[in-house]
Parts: sequence; C-alpha cells; structure tokens
Amino acid sequence: MQLGTLDHVNIRTSRLDQMIAWYGDILGMTNGKRPPFSFPGAWLYVGDKAYVHLIGIDHEPGANSKDLKLEHFALSATGLDIFIAHLDKAGENYDKRVVPGFGIIQINIWDPDRNHVHIDFAANED
Repeated sequence: MQLGTLDHVNIRTSRLDQMIAWYGDILGMTNGKRPPFSFPGAWLYVGDKAYVHLIGIDHEPGANSKDLKLEHFALSATGLDIFIAHLDKAGENYDKRVVPGFGIIQINIWDPDRNHVHIDFAANED
C-alpha cells in the first residue's frame, strides 16, 4: 500500500452553524454537497474537494469521552501577508511561529470549538 494525500478531517461539534460560518469567513471554505446522512452536518470545500467534514451533535465533545476533539490539523497555503491582514480585519486571534530547522511559517488559529488549526506558509513568504 502507498498512502496518498490526506483526504479530509472530521470534527464533531455542538456549534454546527458557528463552525460552518467560521470555516467560511476565516478560511474561505464553502459549504457544499454532502450525502443525505441521517444526522446533521456539513462538508466544507476548498475548490472541488471537501477538506472538513462537520458532524452536528447535541452535547459538548470532550477529552474524556468517545467523542474526542481533534488537537490540530494543518493546511498549506500561499499569501501570508493577505491572510494575516484578513485575520487582523476579522479580529481573529492567531499565533505566528517559525518551525525550527525547517523555516516553515505557521499561523496558528482556533475555531469556535477551540480546535487548533495551523496554516503553513513557505519560509520565503515572511
């Protein structure tokens, strides 16, 4: 077997509408086509690819249950200056770091459920 690229991230949330809005407003993802599952949710797209699958639940997921939240996931991007300006304009909290020894620039952000997402930019974008 040869692994390919990461297909998607699946997140359980009790804040489905807030999460859909945040991933759209902050990361530019669009709420798109999703199979007719019997439970609430959303598939959030970048272009024609669903990167984030949200599952709506009626309780707060937590670290001590079977409904674990994700610690973080990362996406690569270009346009560091534009993204930082967008975050500043939206009043979004973020943390900028450089990965030691690699030079990758990470912009760490947190969605409404406090899931950690980092957006990675090439060293030459700083």
